[in-house]
Amino acid sequence: RDRFGRKIDYMRISITDRCNLRCRYCMPEGIEQAPMKELLTYEEIVRVCRGAMRAGICKLKITGGEPLVRPGCPELVKELKSITGIEQVTMTTNGILLKKFLPELLKNGLDAVNISLDTMDRDTYRQITGKDGLLQAAGGIREAIESGIRVKVNVVLQKGINEAEWKGLAELTRRNPLDVRFIEMMPIGDGMGYETIYNEEVLAKLKAWEPGLCEDISKHGNGPSVYYRIPGAKGSI
Repeated sequence: RDRFGRKIDYMRISITDRCNLRCRYCMPEGIEQAPMKELLTYEEIVRVCRGAMRAGICKLKITGGEPLVRPGCPELVKELKSITGIEQVTMTTNGILLKKFLPELLKNGLDAVNISLDTMDRDTYRQITGKDGLLQAAGGIREAIESGIRVKVNVVLQKGINEAEWKGLAELTRRNPLDVRFIEMMPIGDGMGYETIYNEEVLAKLKAWEPGLCEDISKHGNGPSVYYRIPGAKGSI
């Protein structure tokens, strides 16, 4: 427990700083990366997680960079799930390689997946990420939904780029059992150069667009997000 008495049972693990996209606000061209010899080995990660479990951690999230570009990532999921006391192992990914690795990830016990998707327009996707990968990312989302695993889609809105896409992305929840999460631009690194679109602005637009929008108080994960649902929708926002 922390000094405010809150139970801390969730830990994020960045297994690589490499990525197969070049999102301008996250990992632009020319960014300095750590040499592989400085990264924890999988054996060291498992050792840290065993210790964390003894300190009260029971939920783990694998992140990057893009975790699926590091060879052996699905096997790491299996190793972490085998630790007695670890109840949940989830992953954040950009979805590009998800279709390829999803069967192995599911077999090894992955509990849920968060997929980054800032736009549903192919040209805008290329502008944001530096790669024509929308079809691959969308395919990964589709495969994940069809598999039955819990799916969240992470969206960062940017002024003058994709800020008008909030409605189309929110609409995904109407017909798909997934959560669409609007996340504010983090004011760190290159993100400091962007004008923030605050969550209050997005929520006001959502309520004006869909007056029946109601708060969804069911538990959706381990983070601080607040969720809303369109009446009759399969997913939440």
